[in-house]
Amino acid sequence: MTEAQRQSWDRFQKLYFEFPEADLALDLSRMSFPDGFLTSVAPRFESVFEEMRELEAGAIANPDEKRMVGHYWLRAPSLSPSPEIRQAIEETVVMIQRFADQVHKGEIKGAGGTFSELLLIGIGGSALGPQFVANALSQPKQDRLRIHFFDNTDPDGIQRVIDGIGDRLNRTLSIVVSKSGGTKETRNGMLEAKAAYAKCGLEFAAHAVAVTQAGSELDRLAVKEGWMTRFPMWDWVGGRTSETSAVGLLPAALQGFNISGLISGAAACDATTRRWELRKNPAALLAATWFHATKGRGDMNMVVLPYKDRLELFAKYLQQLIMESLGKRLNRNGEEVFQGITVLGNKGSTDQHSYIQQLRDGLNDYFAVFIEVLRDTDEKPIDVEESTTSGDYLHGFYLGTRAALAESGRESVTITVGSVSPFVVGCLIALFERAVGFYASLININAYNQPGVEAGKIAAGKLVALQANVTQLISRRSREALTLETIMEQVNVDCAPDELFMICRHLAANPSKGIKQGRTSDGQLTFSAVR
Repeated sequence: MTEAQRQSWDRFQKLYFEFPEADLALDLSRMSFPDGFLTSVAPRFESVFEEMRELEAGAIANPDEKRMVGHYWLRAPSLSPSPEIRQAIEETVVMIQRFADQVHKGEIKGAGGTFSELLLIGIGGSALGPQFVANALSQPKQDRLRIHFFDNTDPDGIQRVIDGIGDRLNRTLSIVVSKSGGTKETRNGMLEAKAAYAKCGLEFAAHAVAVTQAGSELDRLAVKEGWMTRFPMWDWVGGRTSETSAVGLLPAALQGFNISGLISGAAACDATTRRWELRKNPAALLAATWFHATKGRGDMNMVVLPYKDRLELFAKYLQQLIMESLGKRLNRNGEEVFQGITVLGNKGSTDQHSYIQQLRDGLNDYFAVFIEVLRDTDEKPIDVEESTTSGDYLHGFYLGTRAALAESGRESVTITVGSVSPFVVGCLIALFERAVGFYASLININAYNQPGVEAGKIAAGKLVALQANVTQLISRRSREALTLETIMEQVNVDCAPDELFMICRHLAANPSKGIKQGRTSDGQLTFSAVR
């Protein structure tokens, strides 16, 4: 070895950590922090670990909503703060498995016979987690049900999904996921699904189950209409950390995935990340790395590059988990801090042909998180060159990209897992959930609220109400061509003129609204009823 190679190997050995009980390893050697960094940052984690211990013991971790945060109990019910919570968790898992077994055996079926399709209607964490898990674990020849998603309030997107299901709607089981039942996107998706079933002469209630909080608007509706059954959500589980609740376990079980493996993987990672020693805790090591890379201020973006097609949606899943948790204007003292970490990414080696060029030679405004999967495939691979498979090339491209970034002074972390199994997927979910919690404590923000999301919902509600008022006004004055100024005066709502223009333009672009756009002789925009 040259002296440079020896130094590199020594550094790797110091900053490479294996956690065999969770089937993962962590390589921090390509981060630029000095040799003493982990030692210097370790004292900060004493209070971080204590906060996490209090959270798992049932402390009010979300003062905005005065609720506990208990997604870790989902994998370790014995740690929950009351016998009632423990019983509810354990009974729900049994209920999920029993229901899935009955569906698979045809004891519960649709109007057309045994269910073959699964339609999940949700948004945010209610869809992102199930989408990630479905993409990671699907085996098309083995899956018991094929899954489809309504995860937006886009009528064109909804129709594409319905068209994709086609004549199998009578064998489609629908899951509506909403904690409150008041989330508009999910409510709209449910109504669109009802209409699609009705158009085929089918009863939606006979094909639908709800995942919601007891007594919610959705819960009451499901009881009133006689849906097949209901599964619980709890106020102490947030949407972005709900994959190991009924939100994620029910669709996974119905697809035929091993949900016990998923729970076991998350539980194993949780046990490892409860260790009160930085170097023996992978989530704490990740949080410390983020703290170094972003200077504790979000100064760098995180680019997630999993070298496996099955993990393609992991970056999208992490966007919500990390950005909704850490993107906060105020810290816990009420001071303006404007925190967050922007998460980008797709998969390798695809990204080597898109934005790796900028990552290597352009703005140095990120750190990379590589995810390496050791096992290429369960099938016997072919050689694409002598003694070389496609999987060998994938691994080579990962190593090459990692080296190229290091040569340009770009930092990276590598997470290595053995395979993409239910156990490993559960482990990855738990790893990042805990890392987010640790990092939030380090920078003194609340990781468990989302005031910006609520603000957006309120603003959207006001603008949808304004659209209804505008529609009524134009219909009422059907013989007139109204200018924007006239419309603004008549609806008497305090909104930006450009927002009113966009509302009117949207109305005119959709023939079903019965409104057309025109101009006066001097060029002013007008909107009038179609006659």
